[in-house]
Amino acid sequence: KNGLFAGDITKVKPKDIPDFDVICGGFPCQPFSQSGFKKGFKDDRGNLFFHIAEIIKQKKPKAFFLENVRHLLNHDDGKTFATIKKTIEKDLGYSFYYKIVKASEFGVPQHRPRLFMVGFRDKKIKFEFPEPIKLEKTMADIFKAKCDKKIGFTLRVGGRGSRLDDRHNWDAYVVDGKMRRLMPEEGKRMMGFPEDYIFPVTDAQAMKQLGNAVAVPAITAYAKQIINTLKKYDNGK
Repeated sequence: KNGLFAGDITKVKPKDIPDFDVICGGFPCQPFSQSGFKKGFKDDRGNLFFHIAEIIKQKKPKAFFLENVRHLLNHDDGKTFATIKKTIEKDLGYSFYYKIVKASEFGVPQHRPRLFMVGFRDKKIKFEFPEPIKLEKTMADIFKAKCDKKIGFTLRVGGRGSRLDDRHNWDAYVVDGKMRRLMPEEGKRMMGFPEDYIFPVTDAQAMKQLGNAVAVPAITAYAKQIINTLKKYDNGK
C-alpha cells in the first residue's frame, strides 16, 4: 500500500497518495536551464510544478522542499519565479524561503549552484539555512581514487565549428597519454553519492542521471534542517 511508486506524476491522483509530512520535489530543470533554451512553463515538463502544487493543496503536508536550476530565478524576466512564489504563498498559504546553494558549500568539489526552495504550512515557523561546511576533498582526490577507466576514442564536435572556449565544448581528461571520458564512479564522488551506491544501468545512463542529479550532501543538509525545524516547533507546542 505504501510502497514506492515510480511513474508519471500526472497520472497519480493526490487522494491516492498516503498522508505525509514533507514533500520533496525536483521538477524538471531543463525548461529553465541555459542548455534547455529556457522554454519554462511553455514546456510540458515545466508545468510539472503545478502538479506538485496540487498535491500540496490537497494533502497539506507540514513542509515542502523543492529544487531547480538557478536560472529559474531570472527566467522570463523573473515572471516564472514570481508565479511559483505567488502560488505557494497566496494560493497554498505556505511560507516561502529560497536560496542559491553551491555544492562546494557542502563538501563537494564543484560549484553546481542550485535553487533550493523551502516552506512550511505553519507560517510561524522560522527556517534557518544550514551552515556551509569546510571543503576538504578536491578533484585531484577523486581522479586519484580507483575506478574502471575507459578511453574515449571519439570526441564528437557536433559540426558547430565553435571556438575552443565555447560553453558547448567538453573538457577532456588524459590518462597515461590517452584521452578518456569521466567514469560513473568519479561522477558519483563528484556528486557526493555514497561509495557503495550502485547504478543499475549502463555507464551512459548513469552519467545522464548524474548530470540531472543534485549534490547529495547539500540535499541531506537541507532535509535534516527541515526535519529538525519541524521537531523543534512540534516539541514547543
